[in-house]
Amino acid sequence: MRVPFDLPLDPMLAKAVKAVPAADSVAGGLSYEPKWDGFRCIVLRDGDEVELASRGKKPLTRYFPEVVEAVRQHLPERCAIDAEVVVRSGRPGAERLDWDALSQRIHPAESRITKLSGATPAEVVCFDLLALGDDSLLERPFEERRAALELALADLSPDAPIHLTRVTRHAAVAERWFTEFEGAGLDGVVAKPIAAAYAPGKRTMLKVKHSRTADVVLVGYRVHKSGQGVGSLLVGLHTDDGHLVNVGGISAFTAKRRLELIDELEPLVRRDEDGEAVHAETDRSRFSASKDVSFVPLRPERVIEVSFDQMERHRFRHSVQFVRWRPDRDPASCLLDQVDRAPAYDLSEVLVDAD
Repeated sequence: MRVPFDLPLDPMLAKAVKAVPAADSVAGGLSYEPKWDGFRCIVLRDGDEVELASRGKKPLTRYFPEVVEAVRQHLPERCAIDAEVVVRSGRPGAERLDWDALSQRIHPAESRITKLSGATPAEVVCFDLLALGDDSLLERPFEERRAALELALADLSPDAPIHLTRVTRHAAVAERWFTEFEGAGLDGVVAKPIAAAYAPGKRTMLKVKHSRTADVVLVGYRVHKSGQGVGSLLVGLHTDDGHLVNVGGISAFTAKRRLELIDELEPLVRRDEDGEAVHAETDRSRFSASKDVSFVPLRPERVIEVSFDQMERHRFRHSVQFVRWRPDRDPASCLLDQVDRAPAYDLSEVLVDAD
């Protein structure tokens, strides 16, 4: 693989901020774009040789043969592009990003990879050009890199599985995107310094992500990997028919708090007829085949207020954060359909630069 810089190259990262920053808040100004919720990768092409280099150093290439073919068909013959691999689902006019379908694409079996590449094909959203031919663009300001990226992708057909992300220099537009695009499964908004060079591995960008709160029922806990104290709390919500389903977990407790929780939750531990603590397991997947998925079930009598960014179907998209206990809430009143979700928005509209 011939590229005009050393490999592997870490992608440039973003620092979290609480609100969309003003366009003039950094020297040279900011450019805004949607924050995609997929697999970040640097797409490398040298003729027929293609590599999808992931942020975690584990290449994604073998899992997405249809993306490799699309890169050969649509991208410049020699290039390096910072991008996101995504999968969409839904009927036309009501499409959205599908994280579950995307995560299912990471599978060890070649036959399964081949099947899923046709059943749930992935696409690439491009947002930064790092190299073109023999030229490295890493030292050039984002304004120049973006212009070069637009030129490199100018001949893309509307139905190509490779897209150029939208950008704006108007904070008001970015705030509207932040609100509307969440309904299509996007993660928030990213702001990039227009005059800055590409900074591998450094948090020079800014990101604004969604945050909401919900009241959930405590259903169990996992023991910390050290064997001491509570590692994570498992929480659930009730469906319309009263069934309590697992929706995620809370972690990131201090060592002192982990030990305190063991004693605090002891009265809630489910026990068998002999008084022994009952143990159970969450569902296994290929991601947890060798992982300890056992947990200690608790009587569902306590309610916790948590903060979260997104809920996809009946699961929180990421780990949630503990806010406070809610002794005033009845666990039976914690319903799945009462969790605040973004209004639906068609993903196809996000992929079309209409501004």
